[in-house]
Amino acid sequence: MSAEKTGNSVDFKLIIRILRFAKPYKGLFWGSALFILLSSVIAPIRPYLIQFAFDHYVLEPNLQMLLVITLVMIGLLLAETLVQFFVSFMTNRLGQSVIKDIRVKIFSHIAGFKLKYYDNTPIGTIVTRTVNDIETISSVFSEGVLQIAGDFLKIFAILAVMIYTDLVLTLVTLVPVPILIFSTNIFKNGIKKTFQAVRNKVADLNTFVQEHITGMSIVQVFNREETEYRKFLKINADHRIAHIKSIWYYSVFFPIVEVITAISIGLVVYWAADDIIQSSGSSASPGIIISFILYIYMLYRPVRQLADRFNTLQMGVVSGERVFKILDSDESIKDTGSLELKDLQGSIRFRNVWFAYNDGDYVLKNVSFEVKPGEKLALVGSTGSGKTSIINTITRFYEIEKGAIEIDGVDIRNIRINSLQSQISTVLQDVFLFSESILNNIRLNDTSISEDEVVEAAKFVGAHDFIMRLPGGYHFNVRERGAMLSVGQRQLISFIRAYVNKPKILILDEATSSIDTESEQLIQLATEKLTQGRTSIIIAHRLSTIRQADKIIVLDKGEIVESGTHEELIALNARYRKLFELQYS
Repeated sequence: MSAEKTGNSVDFKLIIRILRFAKPYKGLFWGSALFILLSSVIAPIRPYLIQFAFDHYVLEPNLQMLLVITLVMIGLLLAETLVQFFVSFMTNRLGQSVIKDIRVKIFSHIAGFKLKYYDNTPIGTIVTRTVNDIETISSVFSEGVLQIAGDFLKIFAILAVMIYTDLVLTLVTLVPVPILIFSTNIFKNGIKKTFQAVRNKVADLNTFVQEHITGMSIVQVFNREETEYRKFLKINADHRIAHIKSIWYYSVFFPIVEVITAISIGLVVYWAADDIIQSSGSSASPGIIISFILYIYMLYRPVRQLADRFNTLQMGVVSGERVFKILDSDESIKDTGSLELKDLQGSIRFRNVWFAYNDGDYVLKNVSFEVKPGEKLALVGSTGSGKTSIINTITRFYEIEKGAIEIDGVDIRNIRINSLQSQISTVLQDVFLFSESILNNIRLNDTSISEDEVVEAAKFVGAHDFIMRLPGGYHFNVRERGAMLSVGQRQLISFIRAYVNKPKILILDEATSSIDTESEQLIQLATEKLTQGRTSIIIAHRLSTIRQADKIIVLDKGEIVESGTHEELIALNARYRKLFELQYS
């Protein structure tokens, strides 16, 4: 049962699962536990020493012993400070070490997800889970399990010393505790709800900001700044309201604890003073009264912290549940293949392939065709006809529902995914570049590809000259999404990226529709060079660029409606010819 479904309880199975990540850091974990134990044991000693000093060396003056016990208390205070330092440092270091491991694990996990997961999940939500929620998990160690255990130990240690010192005064001290328990329960339940609301609003805020910063050009082009600004105000206001509710609970609860503390102190002072006045043989000495006042402050501090820490722990568990939900997601494509592609020829065959992004809504319907090694196949059709879907299924970014796709006569489901994808390079129309150097964007940090190989590939593609004109050449930082380069320059870099991987199969989403004439000529030249001697599949936007293709397939609503060479399709005087004449009329 999830942490959010268990009412006011904490899901201990989730806590245990989180604690398992501390296994590689046993030294830190048990070291933290030891120092927390020391802190709990040391806590009640100082008030006891003050009581002893006051009753024995102040009421019955003994300056020498008073100096000795004062020095002992100073040493004890320094020891307690040192212990608190180690508790804070070690628990926080443990928490940060654990979330580092979890973050690495979740990033590795989501990197293997099929693209359908990203189609259905907002990027901002994924960012929240892998950054904010994981950060919250660290509180399970820095403010959670160990500290809660330490607070309970401290409470029991203080109560034990108080009972040993004076049972009646201890009972008097505890008179307001039922009020405290009732208040703490209300606070705990209320703050839990507000924390959950805060986490949800953080996810909404991250999603909105990530999407709108990424798409800011669209916002500005269509003059939607004011509209999106108003939407942001609403989301940001909801986020603020959720935080203010949590602040309100803290603002009410902590003063209540202070009032209850004052009531306990008042009851103790009144009871002890009355006992001293009424009976000369009273056991409540002035030293005991002073020590009990200190005990009360020490007792209620961890009680107050417990309510806060339980909620912090609970939010760490809720965040852990969200993170584990991603870790437990079986969104990766099953790599059931065992074959390695060696000496690949490059033949591709689709046999009665059916494919849908959403169950039952087929975008490829009974598609069958064959491409021989070294041939150039062009895919033509209107938007939504299924061209991109064919590419996505060849590379196994998406799984087909029915039929089979074969490479060199082998069903791609019998080939290891890494082996399959290492033989295929794809150049997309929308080129994505990272905020790194041109060199790293080309080889994608694969150090087995030397800089000389990259330079050679750039010369082959025809991009070397423009790269050398940039400050730093191949080490020029293109900034986020390649903002420092033109569309054509980004496209040429993607061609080099494809070439250095020496693929046997090349897939091109032709991208000459939105660039200048000079860049178009360079890209067409690069396309001719890159496809030479390789099995190539080209999504054609400008039909003039595919006249020399060995085969052209015309798609409509996921079905093949025509197939042949350029001349054959023109002679058919059907759909392809209409598309060609419409484009060049």
